[in-house]
Amino acid sequence: MPDTQQPFGFLNINKSPGMTSHDVVAKIRRGLKIKKVGHAGTLDPMATGVLVICLGYATRLSEYAMASGKRYRARVHLGETTDTYDAEGEILSRCDAGHIAMDDVERELVAFTGAIEQVPPMYSAIKQGGKKLYELARAGKTVERPPRQVTIESLQISEWENPYFTLDVICSSGTYIRSLAYDLGEVLGVGAHLAGLTRTASGKFTIENSVSLDDLFGVSDWKKYVLPPEFALDAFPQLQLNTIDSDHVRHGRSIGVSEVPEADLIRAYDEQNRLIALLKDDGNGGLRPHKGFPV
Repeated sequence: MPDTQQPFGFLNINKSPGMTSHDVVAKIRRGLKIKKVGHAGTLDPMATGVLVICLGYATRLSEYAMASGKRYRARVHLGETTDTYDAEGEILSRCDAGHIAMDDVERELVAFTGAIEQVPPMYSAIKQGGKKLYELARAGKTVERPPRQVTIESLQISEWENPYFTLDVICSSGTYIRSLAYDLGEVLGVGAHLAGLTRTASGKFTIENSVSLDDLFGVSDWKKYVLPPEFALDAFPQLQLNTIDSDHVRHGRSIGVSEVPEADLIRAYDEQNRLIALLKDDGNGGLRPHKGFPV
């Protein structure tokens, strides 16, 4: 039987520096006594800001929460490279960047907007040959990383004080801001690394509507911070089911519909208006369960 006491939704956590995403998950699991907890989109320990936490059956929705566009505020340090591309790594080179002006950087930013190819850093959680890249990096190994296509919608310098500047970034999921900082340093000829990073938004999850762990644990009614699953699913159309169709869907059976909606997924609600499944076109004029949520 499903545990009806377990929440089904998301927490929008404002992560503090020094914690891994796994640390946040573990603290929430222990502190709130929730069995199923996960996160949608990793933040490096150094980074702060929006970390989407999935509770209960929302752990099955993490891919949809992660797929949304991201916004970052990145602090870039010119004239210094590190092995991790950020301030936590070992310094590999130093160069005087005093001659670099804000206009020089803005000219180079043009080439980094739109659909671009980006090589992930060695210190990343991407797996290659069954091992995570950061595990290979810690063992002193460097391997070829195939570039990935990402989309950067906007790059705006909001603060400038050479050798530091702050870059406001709007980008697709999967963009490595550390790689962006490194690549910028390369084209400028002085090197650079990421000195600080705040994720200000992940889709509809914004830093303005986030909550710190201290505030989350500092109230008795923490459930007021739980956002419904629809927060990550509102791009998908919804379908209200009758009792018979709800029963079919709960048992993994397809249902007939007068017209199959033109969408990758459809949210299915039972007669009590509870989200019970995500449906897909079954290829025969009906809809079949893709992911179910026992309620």
